[in-house]
Amino acid sequence: MTTAPKFDTVMVIDDNNIDLYVTARTMTKNNFCNNLLQYSSAAAAIKYLKSNVENATAWPQVILVDIYMPVMSGFEFMEAFDKLPEILKKNTLVYIVSSTIDEHDIARALNDENVIDFQEKPLSSEFLEKINPVEVAK
Repeated sequence: MTTAPKFDTVMVIDDNNIDLYVTARTMTKNNFCNNLLQYSSAAAAIKYLKSNVENATAWPQVILVDIYMPVMSGFEFMEAFDKLPEILKKNTLVYIVSSTIDEHDIARALNDENVIDFQEKPLSSEFLEKINPVEVAK
């Protein structure tokens, strides 16, 4: 008997196609979500979120974002995310997933009020198991 996925929609933002692939495979293997939105551009991801502000069902319950990306970094993404409606933000779990070992970057990620936690790459099954759905506000 298969259990239902933990989340309906999850968004992954990473400019590295190999990391996107590994993350997608890990999520599939762990029955993590029904719908995986993959973006290699943080700017495109924020555009998707902004275009769906009125459609909460299209919003991801979890966002995993890398730090170092061209055009818009993960930190710049978080600045744009912070300007989105509160009702959507509080129902979305955001995690920074990066291979950085820079203590300043890790601290900056953890000090962002919209970031739940920092996770080192590659994504693991154990990390996904720790992510639990939030009670969706009505």
